[in-house]
Amino acid sequence: MAGKHSLQEIEEAEKKPLWQRLGWLAMIWGGSVLALFLVASLMRMFMNAAGLTTH
Repeated sequence: MAGKHSLQEIEEAEKKPLWQRLGWLAMIWGGSVLALFLVASLMRMFMNAAGLTTH
């Protein structure tokens, strides 16, 4: 069954250092913020090209 994790895999993941688990969290958060920035910048660029301005 795909997506199911055994108890052993979960216990091994919990043994990893806190800094490593928080590092992954920070990387995922930073990546999502960067992706949002890129999408917003592209939308703004396209809107400016179409003649829409914010002022």
